[in-house]
Parts: sequence; structure tokens; C-alpha cells
Amino acid sequence: MHSPQFSLEVFPPKRNAPVGTIYDTLDGLEGLNPDFISVTYGHGTHSDRSATARIANTVRSEYGIPTVAHLTALYSDHEVVDQALEMFDAAGVFGVLALRGDVIEGQQEVGEFEHASDLVAYIRDRRPNLKIFGACYPEGHIECPSLDEDIRNLKIKVDAGATNLISQLFYDNEDFLRFVEKTRAAGIDVPIEAGIMPVTSAVSVRNMARKNATVIPKALNAMLEKWGDDRESLRRAGIIYASQQISDLVAQGVDGVHLYTMNHPGTTRRIWRNVAPLFREV
Repeated sequence: MHSPQFSLEVFPPKRNAPVGTIYDTLDGLEGLNPDFISVTYGHGTHSDRSATARIANTVRSEYGIPTVAHLTALYSDHEVVDQALEMFDAAGVFGVLALRGDVIEGQQEVGEFEHASDLVAYIRDRRPNLKIFGACYPEGHIECPSLDEDIRNLKIKVDAGATNLISQLFYDNEDFLRFVEKTRAAGIDVPIEAGIMPVTSAVSVRNMARKNATVIPKALNAMLEKWGDDRESLRRAGIIYASQQISDLVAQGVDGVHLYTMNHPGTTRRIWRNVAPLFREV
């Protein structure tokens, strides 16, 4: 274990990609020894559940790393969630990241789990000893009128049984630190990991910023302007930017850092090499 905690996120290969690509990612991450790896989830289909469970089992059994499996709410009913939990039990996961999930245009929501807090409560009832992770949004959820209201909703999620929180990506540490201060004032006392997504593409950063109402700080915007058409230079600058973010967060006493690998192990390894000495083994 590390202090602060250090974890990674990977996702299953896209449906048209060879399944072996996930082994390339995991092999590339070998030796980093994160406290856990989380595995993302789709929108509730059987193939989504199977892929997440299969990869979680591989991470745990073949690489010896504890795993957290993602699970989404909007397009799942109780039977789907029960099936997913059984798969996750068989895979040996120690925790589930319970998410509402993105709205899919043209797809009918099931209506049994309207909010992530509903899914959290259901999982807590079915699996009392399971760690349940929840998402949080340092700049507020894009669909919520204010950050204060979003934090009130977050308190509902924690009260429903969430034991740990992982933040959405952010590029200004002050936004995250201010958010943590507000959550503590609201009575939320569970660990909050800072979600860091390395910058590798100007297009993806700007798209994510629009999608999540994420602020792009002046320093980062200058990087995008200068190296937006030079992907390798931007990737190198992004490694430095993420490393500086993490260094500052560790200095500020953050509970943990959750690095979104985007299945790019080379970038992840370089960032970890930069910051690893700042994390104590406990």
C-alpha cells in the first residue's frame, strides 16, 4: 500500500479491437504496483459485464493487483446488477465503482436506478462487506445547477453506503482542494482520490472540457496552442503537467491519486517514475 494511495484505471478493448490489447496494456504497467486497478464498464449489456469481470479477474489473478469493477445504473435493472455482482464475486474484486452512467440518446432508461446513490444503496444491501466507490466532481457535475447542490447529492451517495470517492479529471489543483474543503464542511469524511488524466491530445482535452464543463487553465491552454498539432511534444509536456499536478497534490496531503491510463502504459510509466518517490510504502 502507498501513502497517499495510488491507483490506476484501464478499460476493456473496444469491440473491434483484438482482446489481446489489454494484455499489452497490463504488461506495460507491470512493476508499478498500484494499490488497485479499476476496470471500466459499458452501459449494461452482458458483454460489458463479462469484459469488465474477465479483465478484473486477469488483473487480480495473473498480475496480483487488487481490482475495482465499474458498474453503471441508468440502463441496468435489479437482475442485471445481481448478475454483474455475481460475475464480480467470481472475479475476486474487492470493490465496485457505482456510477449513474452517461445518458445515451435514443436509448430508454430502465428507471430502477435513476441516480448513482440508488445503485450504491442496492449494492450495500446485497454486499454489506464490499467496498463501494463513488464518483465526485471537483468543478460540479455539468447537469447540476451549483457545486453546493452537487455536494449535497454527494452526501446522499456517501450516506447510502459509498466508502471511497474518486474524482472526475481536473486541470487546476485549486479546484480540487477547494472541493475537498467543501465536502469536509458538508460532513463527508470518506477518502477522496484525485483523478488525473494526462494530456496527450489537444482535441480530446477540449472535447472533455466541453463535455464536463472542465476549466482549462491558462498554462495548459498555452501548451495546447503551442503543441496541439505536435502530438509527441504535447504528450511529453502532458507528462510534466500531470507530474506537477500530482507532486502538488501529495504535498497538500491528498488522500490518493487515481491515474486514468487511457490504456497508454508508456505515458503512465513515465509519470509514475517522476512521482513514485513521493509516495511512501506502508
